[in-house]
Amino acid sequence: MRPQRLLITSFALFSSTAFAFYLPGVAPTTYEHGSIVPLNVNPLTPVAAGNNQLRSVISYDYYHPAFRFCRPEGGPKAVSESLGSILFGDRILTSPFELKMGVNESCKSVCEPKPEYKFDKPSALFTNQRIRQDYNYNMLIDGLPAGQLYVDPSNEKEFTMRGFPLGELDEEMKPALNNHIDFVIQYHEPAKGKFRVVGVIAQPYSRSDTKRNPDGSASCGPEQGSSKFYINEEGAQTDVTWTYGVYWSESKTAWATRWDTYFHVYDPRIHWFSLINSAIIVVFLCGMVAAILVRALKKDIARYNRLDSFNLDDLSGSGGEAEDGVQEDSGWKLVHGDVFRTPRNPLLLSVFLGNGAQLFVMTGCTIIFALLGFLSPSNRGSLGTVMILLYTILGFIGGYTSARVYKSFGGESWKRNIAMTPLLIPGIVFATFFLLNLFLWAKRSSGAVPFTTMLVILGIWFVISVPLSFAGSWVGFRHAPITPPVRVNQIPRQIPPSTTYLRPLPSMLLVGILPFGAIFVELFFIMDNMWFGKIYYMFGFLFLTYTIMIITCAAVSVLLVYFLLCSENYHWQWRSFNAAGASAGYVFANALLYWIRQLSFGSFT
Repeated sequence: MRPQRLLITSFALFSSTAFAFYLPGVAPTTYEHGSIVPLNVNPLTPVAAGNNQLRSVISYDYYHPAFRFCRPEGGPKAVSESLGSILFGDRILTSPFELKMGVNESCKSVCEPKPEYKFDKPSALFTNQRIRQDYNYNMLIDGLPAGQLYVDPSNEKEFTMRGFPLGELDEEMKPALNNHIDFVIQYHEPAKGKFRVVGVIAQPYSRSDTKRNPDGSASCGPEQGSSKFYINEEGAQTDVTWTYGVYWSESKTAWATRWDTYFHVYDPRIHWFSLINSAIIVVFLCGMVAAILVRALKKDIARYNRLDSFNLDDLSGSGGEAEDGVQEDSGWKLVHGDVFRTPRNPLLLSVFLGNGAQLFVMTGCTIIFALLGFLSPSNRGSLGTVMILLYTILGFIGGYTSARVYKSFGGESWKRNIAMTPLLIPGIVFATFFLLNLFLWAKRSSGAVPFTTMLVILGIWFVISVPLSFAGSWVGFRHAPITPPVRVNQIPRQIPPSTTYLRPLPSMLLVGILPFGAIFVELFFIMDNMWFGKIYYMFGFLFLTYTIMIITCAAVSVLLVYFLLCSENYHWQWRSFNAAGASAGYVFANALLYWIRQLSFGSFT
């Protein structure tokens, strides 16, 4: 019993340690009274307007020349970012805002007026158009996004949305620029004289009477009744004074939970309803598969056993009469000698299967890491970085799967298989990504991935992923092929005409809709968070949905293959691959429908 007690005690100590240590995020930064708290800026991004439509997808750098924002002395400096952060569009830079811990500032000028900060006609047209498209400021104070408070009408719970408006439209639909920002910063005091930032609320204002005094101080005008600041589009230059205020407020919120206010879920009952609905579908499909395997196959196997016994009796001369219930073979029993025949295009199918196995394991590992709390939004870009690293390392699994399947198919072009597995699908994805990135470059968007980052991705691909895939393929080809349990006939059997629902396209449409139905609701929340700047952190729901989708894909594939074989069609390999993969077509169609309904663009670029 002592080893068991020791094991239980060790597990208990490990569990308590794991829950005591704050896994998500980075180490906290502690400030003293009066010390500088950094305020960094991120690109300006569009958000949904009052009609819940997004009018643009192009993000612009904070220091884009047309915005005429104040620059820090010596120019802005880039803040180090991860690979995932860069790919997701972050371009974090320093700013001239000066924040001191615990020191309130009711009105302070950002910078001295300079000729380059004046709006001319092109910059006025550009900025006003961004206001009409509902662009948001994005600022980070101690790594925490500045946002605005909202209230969920269903439960009256307050939550924070990242970003705050660049401007607003008045009653005459004329754009007014927000040139004054009040920051309300919440801090927590874990020890005497030690402070940590735990909340940032930004309230922007448009004020035409802000000005910088000769002594360096600023006048921000009255809080109420101030006229709005408009940028002249008629050609005359417009002077602007950028001001801000800082107000510190003590909070009981601990540093470890400061991100909770950003993780708001609108009516979580919708997620539970979706999971229950998907679980019912899975139970129904698994019940059908079990019924087929237990009832139909069990009877067929028992019947074959009786046939074998009759044949033995005949050989021994006993002269047993055949059972009346024994009839000629029909359905899937007739194709047992053709069911393991090599499919058409075995090389391409093996490459697809290898890349699919690589993506499958990468997705599962990423969701598990996120579920355990390792991928916190406070560590910006961690999700994208982990996905890229996992996909790179798991190239070994892709190469091994592709090679093992191709060898089992009896393929002989092993060199082409080794080369195509790490190059074909990733090459198509990278070429598409590069083409779309050209549009962002042409628009001078900050979301365009820099050329140096492109080179880094290519380096990771060819230096790490491709050699690992080659190694996996080498191991796969050294293993013995997967031998079929029955011998394949030399002459292929003729396939009778199939019914309508078993033809390729109808069967894909029928089978693919079931996995899509299992993930539809969660997919909507993911797309909603991705397009409208929210933070998705419901990885528990995502893990359950991912598991249900896997089971659903497996169940519908088994059912389709069974019905195909019953119709004496033994070309099941591609059909099973395409049937479950048809759910991706539904996902793409749903994305197009979402684009039409939720996004309102003036042009395709």
